[in-house]
Amino acid sequence: MNELMLVARREIVTQVRSRTFVVGLLVTAVLVAVLAFAPKLFGGPDSYTLGVVNSQQLPVAAPQGATVEWRTYPDEAAARKALLDGDADAVVVNGSKVLSEGELDERLGVLLQVANREMKLDAQGVRVPPLQTEAVRADARYDAARGGMATTLTFLLFFMLVGQMMMVAMGVVEEKGSRIVEILLSTMKPWQLLGGKIAGLGVVGLINLVVIVAGALGAATVSGLVADFPPGMAGIVAGTLVWFLLGYVFYATLAAALASLVSRQEEVGSVMNPLMMALMGTYFVAFFAANEPNGTLAAVLSWVPPFSAMVMPVRMAATELPLWQVAASAVVMALAVAGALALGATVYRRAVLRTGARLKLSQVLSQR
Repeated sequence: MNELMLVARREIVTQVRSRTFVVGLLVTAVLVAVLAFAPKLFGGPDSYTLGVVNSQQLPVAAPQGATVEWRTYPDEAAARKALLDGDADAVVVNGSKVLSEGELDERLGVLLQVANREMKLDAQGVRVPPLQTEAVRADARYDAARGGMATTLTFLLFFMLVGQMMMVAMGVVEEKGSRIVEILLSTMKPWQLLGGKIAGLGVVGLINLVVIVAGALGAATVSGLVADFPPGMAGIVAGTLVWFLLGYVFYATLAAALASLVSRQEEVGSVMNPLMMALMGTYFVAFFAANEPNGTLAAVLSWVPPFSAMVMPVRMAATELPLWQVAASAVVMALAVAGALALGATVYRRAVLRTGARLKLSQVLSQR
């Protein structure tokens, strides 16, 4: 393991000391922190769909550029169904309470309370009690926060995995094209060089992820958004780090194997196409899971590697999942990682010293 750790240390020191890494990390952390303030700065829809049940329409003063549409429902059951179907943002019932699917939008709540007070003061000339608010779904309090975290996590994991995967591939081709790999393999075994590179760049990726997440949480704390976060945030953050590592090792190992088939950096893009397509497919499924975490597609693919590397952490952020499901899916993904390591190490060992024309994967695998 000494040789493996030496390679890992070299990769970490080389990357961390580079100006590109430092500047890129700072810029990314600042951007994520700014995005954490975005809901406070730009939150609120451009239009509201409101309903009434046995009530008068309130004279809501819509913000500039926003519109208000009113609908009438025959009874409270119909209003609740409309809220659950997403056909209404809020419904005023009997002039005394406001129904919403989850937690009532803060700005909309203020507009409704002001309109209710003004209308009843004009009609009665007396002070009236505020409208009571009620969520149709009791478990919907953290829906908005969970949805935002899941969507952000989808983008973050995708770009982190793509960046680290390409970094590994470019490093392999650089060493092979410059013949440095021949010198390195004269003093160590291929699995040590490959393992050290994956481990070292994995630590670099983990540093990136930790700094970005810390920046986002810090900004959310300052802006007050942390109060909207669901319970169990520590588990979500820890789970994200674990799933990132599993996904990184899987994709990085296969990226190193594919990159060892070519000798020029110009060929990296073409040889990496199959892996990029797989990662893009995983990204689209994860994006769908952020909006429909309990849908059949998301539920099934959160058990299927490599989709589970992104889909499961996104589902963890978007909704509550039993711990046994997360753990069992992680075990399945770990088995897939072990298979990728075995395959990747074999291809890398057989191809990395063969320079010249691009090698075919089938040709390398058929060697004895």
